[in-house]
Amino acid sequence: MKNKILIITHTEDNFSIDKVTEYIEANGFEVIRFDVDLYPLHNKLSTGYQNGNWESFLENADGKFRLDDIATVWYRRAYNIGNGLKEELEDKFFGAAMGEIRNTLFGFLESLDCYSLGKPSVYRRLDSKEEQLKIASKIGFKIPETCITNNPDEARAFIAENKDVITKMQTGFAIYEDGVENVVFTNLINEDNLEELDGLIYCPMQFQKKIDKKKELRVTVVGQDIYAFEIDSQQSEDAKVDWRKDGVNLLQKWVKTDLPSEIENKIIRLLDVYNVDYGAIDIILSPEDEYYFIEINAAGEFFWLDNLTEDNLISKSIADLLCHKAQRRDNTVLI
Repeated sequence: MKNKILIITHTEDNFSIDKVTEYIEANGFEVIRFDVDLYPLHNKLSTGYQNGNWESFLENADGKFRLDDIATVWYRRAYNIGNGLKEELEDKFFGAAMGEIRNTLFGFLESLDCYSLGKPSVYRRLDSKEEQLKIASKIGFKIPETCITNNPDEARAFIAENKDVITKMQTGFAIYEDGVENVVFTNLINEDNLEELDGLIYCPMQFQKKIDKKKELRVTVVGQDIYAFEIDSQQSEDAKVDWRKDGVNLLQKWVKTDLPSEIENKIIRLLDVYNVDYGAIDIILSPEDEYYFIEINAAGEFFWLDNLTEDNLISKSIADLLCHKAQRRDNTVLI
């Protein structure tokens, strides 16, 4: 029986890795951790084909591990790949080297012939907010009126039609200025912003009709398990448009909630369409008790909600999935 589970993450990841690891080891499996920010300067990855067989090895501070015979891989995070390399190479070589590093690492992950909870290609697909909204709408979710454009005239027409409009980027990122990290949150459009829309020719944005909020929901799905939590984000002035603006102060104010069976069925259908076993879904519950799908995050964070469950049940569900103690969707390379 194969009993090794590979976790792809980075050295600064949070304690959720440790909780999942505890449950995995309690199930009798061995965990191999691959911190990608230590690759390639400190971690060595090798794959070869000889005498009709493929073999792959990871060498890190803990030793040398064979990876072609693992049972499962959890592609959790891939932050800061190639950390420290820029200081080691001339600028003219750095870009090419990073291209090879990423291609090698992601090619290895894609080709592992075992069950994978997350893959680079899956994350790339789920980066498309447009496809998410189209799929969600097609399976019966309510979604906000939406415009994705780099055309200032189209944006102004959409805003004029829908009045209260929010805008957000389609990818998560921050802008660093004078060493300070400025996260780009969701914002409400006002008259002052209308003059700034000409800048869309440089970068497209997503615009949506503002949905009044009775509650905001974060729904973490692991296989067939659904963990739904809600918060009254309107209790905080800073959090009314984007709860993350006051996220630290709201961490302990999330409460577990139940979803109507029809919403749960649509959520499971959504994961079936994508053929994934993990997703962190953002939903708005309107004052009229209508559920609006906002987005699904392929590797969305769950640790603060996990701490609100008894015995870190989300971590347990992830471990059970990785150890094949729970129903999962087949995504092996060769079927």
